[in-house]
Amino acid sequence: VQLQASGGGLVQAGGSLRLSCAASGSILSIKVWGWYRQAPGKQRELVADTTSGGSTNYADSVKGRFTISRDNAKNTAHLQMNSLKPEDTAVYYCNAGIIVTWMGGSVEYDYWGQGTLVTVSS
Repeated sequence: VQLQASGGGLVQAGGSLRLSCAASGSILSIKVWGWYRQAPGKQRELVADTTSGGSTNYADSVKGRFTISRDNAKNTAHLQMNSLKPEDTAVYYCNAGIIVTWMGGSVEYDYWGQGTLVTVSS
């Protein structure tokens, strides 16, 4: 299983970007999608996540500005980022809890995509 993230770039403050993450491989189902970010000199932090049941969770710093969504048929997730601020500058990583076949049964593994850089200029 692989996660491929895309959509990062340079944007002015107040602008928007849409990140996407596609999962590929022998996937039975994806329980949780998450987006994390890591700014220079800081720890990686959760930005938003969404479960297969449809619940979503956002970091306080992005509530009202970011929206996480998922397309179960395409095994993809998106992060729509509006009203971007310079403090949103970071490398963004997608994460997924994926159920795969294993030894005649199934098991859930945690996967990470490669980071995609988001730079917001003031």
